[in-house]
Amino acid sequence: MNTRNRHAHGRRWLAALAVAAVGASTLGIGAAAAAAAPRAEASDPRPAVTPAATAPDDDLGARPYMGWSSYSMQVYAGNGSTWITADQIIAQSDAMHEKLQSAGYEYINIDAAWNDGVDEYGRPTPSAKLYPNGLQAVIDHIHGNGQKVGLYAIPGISPQVYEADLPIYGAPDCSTGDIVKQPIQQADYWGIGYRIDFSNPCAQKYVDSIADMFGEWGIDFLKFDSVTPGSGIGDLSLDARDDVAAWSQALERNGIWFELSWALDIRYADYWAQYAQGWRVEWDVECYCEKTALTTWDNIARLFPRAADWWRYAGPDRGWNDFDSLNVGNGKMDGLTRDERRTAATLWAVAAAPMYVGNDMTQLDDYGIELLTNPEVIAVNQAGRPAHPVSTASPQQTWYAANPDGSVTVAVFNLGRTDADLTVSLPDIGLTGSAKVRDLWARKNIGTAEGSFVASDVPIHGARLFTFTPAKGTTVELNDDDAQLTYEGAWSRNGGEEAVAASQSLTVSVFDSSQGGSAPQAGSSRVIAVNDTDPSIAYSGNWSHSGGRGLGDHQDDVHYAEADGSAFQYSFVGTGIDWVTETHESQGDAEVYIDGVLAGTVSTYLDPSQGRGVQQAVFSKRDLPNGSHTIRVVKKSGQFMLLDRLDVVQESLIDVDHVAFDRAAPEAATVHLLRDAGELTGIHRDGTALKSGADYTVDGDAVVFGSTFLSALPDGDTALEFRFRGDLRDDVHWTRDDGAAVSMTFSGTSVSVKGPIAPDQGEVEVYLDGKLVDTVDLRGDARLTQQKLFAKDGLKKGRHTLRLVKASGDVMRVDALSYVTG
Repeated sequence: MNTRNRHAHGRRWLAALAVAAVGASTLGIGAAAAAAAPRAEASDPRPAVTPAATAPDDDLGARPYMGWSSYSMQVYAGNGSTWITADQIIAQSDAMHEKLQSAGYEYINIDAAWNDGVDEYGRPTPSAKLYPNGLQAVIDHIHGNGQKVGLYAIPGISPQVYEADLPIYGAPDCSTGDIVKQPIQQADYWGIGYRIDFSNPCAQKYVDSIADMFGEWGIDFLKFDSVTPGSGIGDLSLDARDDVAAWSQALERNGIWFELSWALDIRYADYWAQYAQGWRVEWDVECYCEKTALTTWDNIARLFPRAADWWRYAGPDRGWNDFDSLNVGNGKMDGLTRDERRTAATLWAVAAAPMYVGNDMTQLDDYGIELLTNPEVIAVNQAGRPAHPVSTASPQQTWYAANPDGSVTVAVFNLGRTDADLTVSLPDIGLTGSAKVRDLWARKNIGTAEGSFVASDVPIHGARLFTFTPAKGTTVELNDDDAQLTYEGAWSRNGGEEAVAASQSLTVSVFDSSQGGSAPQAGSSRVIAVNDTDPSIAYSGNWSHSGGRGLGDHQDDVHYAEADGSAFQYSFVGTGIDWVTETHESQGDAEVYIDGVLAGTVSTYLDPSQGRGVQQAVFSKRDLPNGSHTIRVVKKSGQFMLLDRLDVVQESLIDVDHVAFDRAAPEAATVHLLRDAGELTGIHRDGTALKSGADYTVDGDAVVFGSTFLSALPDGDTALEFRFRGDLRDDVHWTRDDGAAVSMTFSGTSVSVKGPIAPDQGEVEVYLDGKLVDTVDLRGDARLTQQKLFAKDGLKKGRHTLRLVKASGDVMRVDALSYVTG
């Protein structure tokens, strides 16, 4: 166990250069620079800095940006603070202009260490050593190539600028000595700067003065690093949200793209979307393998669960999930195989993540250029419709996104350890019927699929990317999350209003009491063990896996982290959860959050005299409302934090988990359903459905297995599986406000609505092309899912709009809207 916190180590070399060398990232100066800086008069006669010469771009953030970032090469070169010279940045700009710009790449973003101090107003000044002819000459060269330029900053203000008490430009009554929050608090992950007090109007003036200066220089982009909650800290001990709001206001009027970094906390996703154009969702992609590689496969693979969590928070009207640099341009430096390089490019494309290269663009190889410039793949990215997975339970995954024309973008990923055929079920991606298939990487049509499609021989860590275009008469089904649905009014997602498809096992024990056999004890608990390797567990920070320890771990393995702030997160459906781990003298405290709320701080420390505790439930939560929940555990102290498994307590669906059949006294066995019988889709044995009416009967909530069926089972235990339907994709949107509406515009000849009925629902008005065509009553005696609520056939070919408006009832739930192509 010798894992390092790579982000902390990677960025600390910046701080180690002395604060003056990272003044831009701290908005500060070193002690020597502070002493030498001339003190300007508060009534400086020069005019205030005007905004950028170029008018703000009304479309800023409408699409994921494309470009290049210096940080991967700063790390790779091993001399990050001196790599970003004028000559180097100009060379990268020229290389982009030659090789990538025609494909849409336009941003040249210079990361940390671009400056060497501040001016007399505490504003960062470019490094004279890096840019002997001035940074402006470099900016002008980049703009001359038809490109945009970005810089870097972090929250807070440096101690030196605070202590120097400098006047704030354009604000004669303000100074930097007045805008630090008291008592003094840390502002960033590394402890470089002080937190700013934004209750003082002068604080906004200070940020404005820097942003306006950037605008005057012609800066088009700002990466704002060490944003909290996130950046390894989620407990609000560091909170940069005020900085984010202030910088957003200052940058917006200058037309400057605002990108937040790193590993932002998903609980505040709506906040990030309110103030920024993009936000990083995971730790650095770089492996910190100096002069060896830019990244590793593990750093790519860990993005899949992040993408599954974040996809619904991104889009043209919100902003973009940032996966960090796309390091696929040169096989000799990427650290990835050819197949892994294409998989990374595919993930960035279908997730609508900003596509910015991290390689030395002067050294791109032919395959890298091919990956980065495929026009059909780039079109998927720029369409801005983040894909979501059918399931993440398997390493063979299908991700898809519905498009406005009815087509579906489909990516298949083989995250496993062997080559595999990957089957795409058309109903799983919302298509019932047939569809034409186009291979986007190959840029050719490859035939028609009906019911399913098989991508053959997808290599280890490989991917394929397709467009499925439905044929005439194919049904296109949209989930409540799909981007083609537009919501008006106050809507929420899930929050216990959803009903989840579920199953529960029943053990049938067959014995013969005349031969000395006995029945087992019946119970009703339903606990599902989730091992630490489950792909749905999202690890943030630097984690390692240790298997074959021989210490009694569940499935003989654990995940572990060393850096404080490292965390794991798991979303589950149920009524409770246990964190099961090891206890030991090398371990310490951790904070546990349930649904974003601190539920407690637990200790995993064990006195050395007691040795080691194995499979210990150090945290348990019960009595949660049945539905979707999230547990997040953050390391606070100790050398290590471990995860062995999570035990999820799910709502029981049947009243017992065992029934017995005695051959000496044969009788039917009865099980009572705890969910409405209308939701039971079947009972299965070894994956094969039993025959209703023959093997069993259903009468109200009672399921009766006849003695004929039971006597045919073998002696011992046989497992039967009760399967229950849930909402489509196990989620819904819901509102309590009368007048709230959802609409869908489509091209087709018929349309239908499917969703739940329930006692707490009421009437919904249905409008088609602006005309009220029906009022549907969604009340029901029980909560039943996927009910047919409305249908209209015989529509004229062309575009139509369906609109549903809540008219009455406590709640309206939206699940699925469908149409048939004409």
